[in-house]
Amino acid sequence: MEAISEKERVREVYLRTWEKYRQQSPLDGIEEQVLDVILSHPEYHALLSDRDLALAFEADPSGGIENPFLHMGLHLAIREQISLGRPPEVRRTYRRLLLQLGDAHEVEHQMMLCLAEALWEYTQDPRVQGEIERSYLDCLARLGD
Repeated sequence: MEAISEKERVREVYLRTWEKYRQQSPLDGIEEQVLDVILSHPEYHALLSDRDLALAFEADPSGGIENPFLHMGLHLAIREQISLGRPPEVRRTYRRLLLQLGDAHEVEHQMMLCLAEALWEYTQDPRVQGEIERSYLDCLARLGD
């Protein structure tokens, strides 16, 4: 039996959640969170409805094709940071931006830009993790200025 990659494993969570939703099957805790993100992105519904296409999908940022799975994953990561209050600056930034923008989804998108940049920096040099976290928090602090 062929082992599935981590990328496929993650995509399976989205695919299984979307399938269960469409079949009106009960969802577990994480699936409810995943579904909330999926429902806020109708532009991904067709992709999630085609299992083979979704598993084979390759993003091309240079060609303007973003990775929908990364995008949804960043939503989930921001929501988890907010719910845990870790780091505390994330929750404060979220509340401040929500007052300014009045749109939770847009606030997450703004914050996701900072998180995506920090993750990219980490892939370039994981040895500077502390500096990257500081850079992430600085980016959050600048949002809405």
